[in-house]
Amino acid sequence: MLRTALLAVVFAAGCVSAASAATLYFKADMTAAAEVPPKMSHGTGTVLATLDTDSKTLSYKVTWENLTGPAMAAHFHGPAPKGKNAGVQVPIDGKMPTSPVFGSKMLSDDQIKQIEAGMWYVNVHTKANPGGEIRGQVWMEHAAAPKAAAKPMPAMPMKKSP
Repeated sequence: MLRTALLAVVFAAGCVSAASAATLYFKADMTAAAEVPPKMSHGTGTVLATLDTDSKTLSYKVTWENLTGPAMAAHFHGPAPKGKNAGVQVPIDGKMPTSPVFGSKMLSDDQIKQIEAGMWYVNVHTKANPGGEIRGQVWMEHAAAPKAAAKPMPAMPMKKSP
């Protein structure tokens, strides 16, 4: 009986691990106070993004308003914790982007680890603030169920020992 139960657990665990691809949901709230160093601006913005772990594709929507002038550039930066600066990882819509911006980019395994760990931020640059006027740290909001796990595996019947 113990042997049968053990085999059932091993089989079920194998089925679950085969269904590891998922969609991860990320968010960032951008403010001038979050810039490093902080800026004086009434600008705000939001980043909503998904990461398909199977295709390694990050899809995003970035919006902003009330900046000191037109956006000159916008980027995902990393790896950096909150309060630190880092290089550009993903440019957003080239020069002079306008809100809202939609886009997607295939990420490397290292980039995926960084964004999952909360080590990326997004900022929007203006003429008055060329280093960035608003910024927000990207954090994982939640993860969707694995794609292949449509139905739970039924329990295997166990034989009674004599």
